[in-house]
Amino acid sequence: MNTDTPRRHGAESSPLGQAVAYRDTYAPELLFPISRQLKRDELGLRADMLPFCGEDLWNAYELSWLDARGKPVVALGEFRVPAASPRLIESKSLKLYLNSFNQQRCASVEEVRATIARDLSAAAGAAVAVVLRPLQERPGRSFGYPEGVCIDALEIDIGRYQPCAETLRAAGPEVEETLYSHLLKSNCLVTGQPDWGTLVVRYRGAAIDREGLLRYVVSFRGHNEFHEQCVERVFCDLMARCKPQELAVWARYTRRGGLDINPFRASRAGLRADEAMEVRQ
Repeated sequence: MNTDTPRRHGAESSPLGQAVAYRDTYAPELLFPISRQLKRDELGLRADMLPFCGEDLWNAYELSWLDARGKPVVALGEFRVPAASPRLIESKSLKLYLNSFNQQRCASVEEVRATIARDLSAAAGAAVAVVLRPLQERPGRSFGYPEGVCIDALEIDIGRYQPCAETLRAAGPEVEETLYSHLLKSNCLVTGQPDWGTLVVRYRGAAIDREGLLRYVVSFRGHNEFHEQCVERVFCDLMARCKPQELAVWARYTRRGGLDINPFRASRAGLRADEAMEVRQ
């Protein structure tokens, strides 16, 4: 049972959790941006002094439009939203927006790509990179597991299901390693529906206690927050409690509504997430 104290989160009037009529012709007004700062204030983060860089990688699997002669084109979409953008985009509104292309005639793939890039960039307040891959070109996808150590087999007792940074600690010699867990579950900030994912922590510094990290990951099980906000909370808690010299945190969330969201946050530019997508995606 969720015990989060209700807070203002910026999505109170969004279409998420509401019955809406689907539009099948171009409707950029459907996009619903949400200020990132509302939740970053809870973490004590200033917009001009973020402790991380990174991006939110969105993959779209239900994207189609009509070509100039009225024949459907079906494509995969990839959208990269900078973490420094002032706004994130509410996921159901993005789904509705993409569906608004279903009966829209477009002259070319490039026209669709440029239109989506323009609209998403305007909503996010920063340049959003967009790549479209029509299925007739036979695009491939790479699935795999993180290049590190899975901590899920640790035999531990767990009894707390709200974020508990107190379980995080680091001590001992300096290491450089990647730890990951498939046991991440959080809940939608608006609807309370479950979000499932794999969380990856790559760092250099004093060794992070693995049992404490696993307890911390599982503690999100009853927590209501958007994907991007959960990853930023993890990053900040690890920095504050374990003080690594370098840190990268990312999550591969399973898809909902034809979209999956993969937030990535790192302590410096140049750190990268593994390219392979999670097998459940």
